[in-house]
Amino acid sequence: MGTVTVRLPDDTHRRVKELAASRKTSVNKLYEEFTTIALSAFDAENRFKAMAGKGSKKRGLELLKKLQTHYDE
Repeated sequence: MGTVTVRLPDDTHRRVKELAASRKTSVNKLYEEFTTIALSAFDAENRFKAMAGKGSKKRGLELLKKLQTHYDE
C-alpha cells in the first residue's frame, strides 16, 4: 500500500474532516473513495475515446440526430 501526502488549505482540510465525520468514516477512507471515483471516470473516458476512434463519425451523427428528433417530439 502506498502513502501520499496531500497539502490542502486549512479551510478545505477542515471541510474534508467534517465530511468524513458526517459519513462516519475516516479521512483516509474518504480519499480512497474520491480516488476510486476519479479513476473510474478516467477509465470510462478512455474506453469511450477508444470506442469512438473505432466508430463511424457519420453514423454517430445520424444517431445523435435521431435522438434529438425523438426528444423534440
